[in-house]
Amino acid sequence: MRAGLVLALVVILGVSLAATSGARIGAVATNASLGTGAGVDARSVLASLQSSAADDLFSAPLDEAEIRKLARQAYVWGWPMVYVQNCRKALELVPAPARSGGMPVAPPNQLCMLTDYISPKQTVVPCPNRDVVYGFGILDLAREPVVVQVPDFGDRFWIYQLGDHRTEGFADIGKMYGTQPGLYLIVGPNWNGEKPAGIREVLRCPTQVGYILPRVFLEDTAADREAVLPVLNQIMAYPLSRYEGAPKTTDWKRTRWLPQLAPRGGKQSRWVKPETFFDSLATVLRDLPPLPGEEALYARLRELFARAEADASVKALLTEIARGAEDELVSPLFEFASFGNRLAHHWTTIDNGAAFGNDYLTRTAVARSNVFVNRNHETKYFYQDFDANGLHLDGSKSYEITFAPGELPPTDGFWSLTLYDENHALYQNDLERYSFGTKSSRLRKNEDGSLTIVVQSWPPAAGEQANWLPSPAGKFSLYLRAYGPKQELLSGAWLPPPVLARNERIDFGD
Repeated sequence: MRAGLVLALVVILGVSLAATSGARIGAVATNASLGTGAGVDARSVLASLQSSAADDLFSAPLDEAEIRKLARQAYVWGWPMVYVQNCRKALELVPAPARSGGMPVAPPNQLCMLTDYISPKQTVVPCPNRDVVYGFGILDLAREPVVVQVPDFGDRFWIYQLGDHRTEGFADIGKMYGTQPGLYLIVGPNWNGEKPAGIREVLRCPTQVGYILPRVFLEDTAADREAVLPVLNQIMAYPLSRYEGAPKTTDWKRTRWLPQLAPRGGKQSRWVKPETFFDSLATVLRDLPPLPGEEALYARLRELFARAEADASVKALLTEIARGAEDELVSPLFEFASFGNRLAHHWTTIDNGAAFGNDYLTRTAVARSNVFVNRNHETKYFYQDFDANGLHLDGSKSYEITFAPGELPPTDGFWSLTLYDENHALYQNDLERYSFGTKSSRLRKNEDGSLTIVVQSWPPAAGEQANWLPSPAGKFSLYLRAYGPKQELLSGAWLPPPVLARNERIDFGD
């Protein structure tokens, strides 16, 4: 049991043990990938873990050195769960479904829907896309089950992400699954009631706390904005005690605007505060049973929390350690290049989104950089911080990305290439242009059928403006999504093209 935990904690500190093949390069987080300015030698920390006998991992006296080691590990391991926990606590303050900071918010066990793309002014959640209409709701299933309504979406692509307290997906519900319209019941791990009449299916969340995040594809036209409204108004979630045996409707355009619930963006953490982290983690451990192999970690952490409760100096030490762990270990994971599988041309990807298991590093890195991703077979994500020469993307330069003829991302849904600024927020620009993809009807292809997207901070030549993706003057990142990815994407047979500085060209051959 403890040997398995040692392996899991190795993953925390930055070593991917998964085999890679083809164009992939094994993802090993070195000190450089954790940020050269952080002053952290992750390899030496890893060596410390590896040099300890597995059976002695948690048997040493809990002196200051052991407290420091354990608390740093716990900070990285527990960061995503504390994030979700703090979201739940914030939403306890919401009186009714509404909008706040550009985001849909609702009391626990309800959801709220937007009625258009997310505003580019939204900076609370990193890396939103402008392809879908979002909804969001937190689940607190210890109170009672939750009824979720699925309308008839017709041919429109849609998916409901159902995630647990660990940000793991737990249900197959969306167009790609052939989900039928109707009423569904989300229950907690210990619920053993009878399925109510009129409920199509019971969906069991493995944890008491979770979330629901509908995404509904929207064409960028006034006509489709009107056409989608009747469907959106049928997307609802509410406690089982409010169930009346038939679907309900609401008018999401009438939702109120509330004050900002969370501090605005930037690279600094908003939902996870080092000063209160270990208090929140103690609550998480109370409500969230351990995964197999985590029992010893839970026991050791409870011992640590008991010490901190009895000794103010230990509590102060934990706060100090949390601040350092945030700056040195977790904040660097905000950069896409610091995690995942490395691909050709400096792209990176993950293969276990919302199915992290004991891959604690990736789970925390995703929560820090672009939280609430779908599962890999639902949406494939590709991240890019660099050009083909390995230099960070920067608005002082001009770039082009060319998709060869017939080589657009293969999907059964849709794809998009989105630009984010250095804070992983949408870059606000006069063209109100944030991405290109399936919904971009005005893109111009080259004579040979290839498609070139130009990325720069100043207007390009007249013939390129239709394909121009404006960038900020400073650093930025690119992010390619493929909803309903085909097998070529999942297998690695299809990979994104390089991001070339404008003095470079790509030759597709004959």
